[in-house]
Amino acid sequence: MTQNKNTILVVEDELPIRRVHAISLDMAGYKVMECDTGREGVRLAALIRPDLILLDLGLPDIDGKEVIKQVREWSQVPIIVCSARIAEEAISQALELGADDYISKPFNPDVLLARIRANLRKATAIPEVHNPELVNGCIRMNLNRHEVQLNGVKVTFTPKEYELLRYFLTHSGKMLTHRDILKSVWGNAHIDDMQYLRVYVRQLREKIERQTGGHRYIITEPGIGYRMESKGETSTDPKPATSTQGESRPAKA
Repeated sequence: MTQNKNTILVVEDELPIRRVHAISLDMAGYKVMECDTGREGVRLAALIRPDLILLDLGLPDIDGKEVIKQVREWSQVPIIVCSARIAEEAISQALELGADDYISKPFNPDVLLARIRANLRKATAIPEVHNPELVNGCIRMNLNRHEVQLNGVKVTFTPKEYELLRYFLTHSGKMLTHRDILKSVWGNAHIDDMQYLRVYVRQLREKIERQTGGHRYIITEPGIGYRMESKGETSTDPKPATSTQGESRPAKA
């Protein structure tokens, strides 16, 4: 059993589900705090400063989206929504308000624990400003030299491809909405330009998969956006740093 010191705040009004969360989290070594209303969730979040919040949306006093909004006014604590709402609009709204992840009920406890671990790892990672390299599996981005190696080979990316890949790497493991990505990489003027995003994601996938033996890193979240799978750091065999060019031409940004 992994003995973690992390505290998880569970904001859930259904007692049977709270019990399931409490049992699985306790067995995984986490400290669990519980409440059944949104206002109490906001209060406890400020009082105990948990390492992660597991949040239902359908709460009896205020909607879970309001909890996200209030907590995000002062904290970047990871928030995973665990809700029976499966409409794409509800998921997108929660993510755009600042939730880090979304899992639908009924849920697989093992999948939920994996999501919790991934978000905790992301929250405790060294900030990019202090780390000149971003690494995920076979992908290594050196921010100082402005270069990317895939499986030990230097690969050339266009400026916009580089910025998109950098955004994915700094948010690896997190579900990202189309609008979040477009706003962050292209700016507010392009938040509805879905074709830009589709073209560039396709180009990134082609370059990454061509150089890493078909490994899939960027996963489509249907109707919502994308997620870069967090694969940790992978050792590669030493290879000469030869530059390769992608065949596809980027769309104009």
